[in-house]
Amino acid sequence: MTSGRAQYCGRFAPSPTGPLHAGSLFAAVASYLDARARGGRWLVRIEDLDVAREVPGAASEILATLSALALHWDGEIVYQSSRSDRYELALKQLIEQGLVYPCSCSRAAIARIVGPASPGSELRYPGTCRDGPLRQSGPHAWRLRVPSGEITYIDELQGVQSIDVLRTTGDFVLKRRDGPFAYQLAVVVDDAECGITHVVRGADLLDNTQRQILLHRALGLPTPHYAHVALLVDARGAKLAKSTQAPAIDRERPTETLWNTLHAMRQAPPLGLRNARPETLLEWATERWSLTSLSGLSRLSLRESRLGKIPGIG
Repeated sequence: MTSGRAQYCGRFAPSPTGPLHAGSLFAAVASYLDARARGGRWLVRIEDLDVAREVPGAASEILATLSALALHWDGEIVYQSSRSDRYELALKQLIEQGLVYPCSCSRAAIARIVGPASPGSELRYPGTCRDGPLRQSGPHAWRLRVPSGEITYIDELQGVQSIDVLRTTGDFVLKRRDGPFAYQLAVVVDDAECGITHVVRGADLLDNTQRQILLHRALGLPTPHYAHVALLVDARGAKLAKSTQAPAIDRERPTETLWNTLHAMRQAPPLGLRNARPETLLEWATERWSLTSLSGLSRLSLRESRLGKIPGIG
């Protein structure tokens, strides 16, 4: 697989597991402003591979909220659910290169060997099927044969990041036992084919990056530049997420929403723009945008960020 490089191209890639909330909006605005400030394109991709978690109508709700806030994207929306043929080609390439292998292990079987995963972490695969699946019949997953050694890159916001993937997660799944392709493979294929050069996303995805870099290398694809913005947390320190019923953004008050989001990003819109159109506020922010204003931040509380004032948050 090959992919050419062009001008700056960023993206926002939400999962349709619920409406847009303050945490995902924070990442969306950061990626949008970074793309526009650098004269680049900004794409939107709906990551709807996990049908079991998808909420009917959520994708349309997310797109409607982005439009209401004047976060207008370039080109057509990409839906991962329609791209299985592209992921299959990538998997076939890896099979032909001998870089993946079939695995018959279930999560329960892995947990019996390595113990249960701690909250917020993943089970480390112990390599049980590396030399051949334990069961020849029945469903199996496909795992990447991860090389030993640290994978290091420089994150534009979080600095030098180094992880030995084999020691932390082990050989990871590219296609699940029950059929769907895994996030790691899909995001790498999609970013390459869409010409994504810069990925600005939430810090909750920071630990995924080295796995994706391994796949870029295995498939002969260019690696984007990465910048992971701070996670928004509530008063208890818990990440705002759809899974914890974070309130939806009220798209009936877009300027107020954008105003508070920009303050969270250490911007300072003048009072004269308090009642401006969303487009005008975004133009002001684009002209003054600097991603480095978010450097070193990994978590940001609602109170500190002022996003607690966003309509729909309280």
